[in-house]
Amino acid sequence: MPNRRPQLQLVTEAASPEEAAAVIAAVEQFLRDHTPPAAAPEPASGWVRAARLEAVEREPLFEPWL
Repeated sequence: MPNRRPQLQLVTEAASPEEAAAVIAAVEQFLRDHTPPAAAPEPASGWVRAARLEAVEREPLFEPWL
């Protein structure tokens, strides 16, 4: 999954390094606080759930009777 987090940079001559770091930290905190929650994964169908519970594979790795 690619990193979609914006790379923030404060470009100004008037701010000290400490002030610039404080501003960037505040903006990053704002972005974290206002990020929408991740969508819940769709529930698996009954057949998929049953297969997973029974550990049924779609294609067997080997055929013991051969």
